[in-house]
Amino acid sequence: MMASEDRRIALEFKQRLGTLVRVLELRAFGSRARGDAAAGSNLDIFLVVDRIDAALRERISEIAWAVGFENGLVLSTLVVTLEQLKYGPIGVSPIIRQIEKEGIRL
Repeated sequence: MMASEDRRIALEFKQRLGTLVRVLELRAFGSRARGDAAAGSNLDIFLVVDRIDAALRERISEIAWAVGFENGLVLSTLVVTLEQLKYGPIGVSPIIRQIEKEGIRL
């Protein structure tokens, strides 16, 4: 089970994305989502957004870093568009299957 503090941090990240990008889906996954994280484990975040380009990807990364820094952990993001998820190779990749299986939708 995901710790309430990790949930709060993930939701803070989502909130800070604000008007920057439309978040269609956000899921926490990995050891922190499962509740079996070791000290120093990162918080894995999967984002489905309406659009992405290099500048937007960089800005999302900066926000993840800031939220993580303020909370004493690293946020690792996997960001895709709905189109990439539906029609691209990422949509059938093992990591996506794992996120669908264990990810916690926030």
